[in-house]
Amino acid sequence: RERFDFGGRDVASWFPGHMAKGLRQMRASLRRADCLIERTVTLLSGSHIPLSGRNPMLREALGIRPHVLVLNKMDLADPRRQPVSAEAGLARWGPHMSLQGVTALLPVSLQIVPLVAELVGNSPRYHRAESTDYNILVIGVPNVGKSSLINSLRRLHLKKGKATAVGGEPGITKAVLTRIQVCEQPLMYLVDTPGVLPPKLGDVETGMKLAVCGAIRDHLVGEDIMADYLLYALNKRQQFGYVQRYGLAEACDAIEPVLRHVALAQGRTRKVKVLTGTGNVNVTMLNYPAAAYEFLRDFRAGRLGRVTLD
Repeated sequence: RERFDFGGRDVASWFPGHMAKGLRQMRASLRRADCLIERTVTLLSGSHIPLSGRNPMLREALGIRPHVLVLNKMDLADPRRQPVSAEAGLARWGPHMSLQGVTALLPVSLQIVPLVAELVGNSPRYHRAESTDYNILVIGVPNVGKSSLINSLRRLHLKKGKATAVGGEPGITKAVLTRIQVCEQPLMYLVDTPGVLPPKLGDVETGMKLAVCGAIRDHLVGEDIMADYLLYALNKRQQFGYVQRYGLAEACDAIEPVLRHVALAQGRTRKVKVLTGTGNVNVTMLNYPAAAYEFLRDFRAGRLGRVTLD
């Protein structure tokens, strides 16, 4: 397919009340913040959408201050389009990011705490000039691993267990939480925030990329349309890892044969009652909705190859 038919769908209106409330709370928290750490869509999608997985509303609403953009799971990105280092990432995406207020771009494997301390130390702190601690606001769209980042930094620097809930579905964090200490030297606190999507995305395809990567709850968009778009996107980028994984003879442009092979490969079936002339009969059929979910899950876990959708 040369283009994807979205059928008039609009996935850009998903903006639950807790998101608007969260944005208001983030604005109120800015007075106590020294730096912003922004996560792109990462937890399930890695660096599949380093550009689409950002919310420009956060930059406009929260203003420009030391602003660190954190990418992780770079191993899931297409190596043909993936920066080999933070420096290469800045060279590739730097012009775009700098226009959006980003001070630094780095993979999560690098040391975040020293970088943040350096950035804050070289920036005016205004009303917090006398403070000896660092207060960092962690922002991003839903399901990007903000809570996981906080927990991992606590384990790294304090040898402590998790302090905030995480999950594989967007919307786990519903409100701005209290400060969570992640380091002793320097004394640094991170504040978890709810994921916030723009109330109106620029285009439907950006919304579909976010949905495919897990930033929007699957049932709000529909696993069937998401699976179909994913197949289109994979074929467009000549990423045919699904052919071998599901035992297809060749790449396929239609989603139904792919889901049939997914259902057979993953054993996704369901029993359906069929009324016949002699009574009800239980018939085992392939479960296409479950197969669509497995297709999406395999992509998010990197089992279909290293793919960058942006």
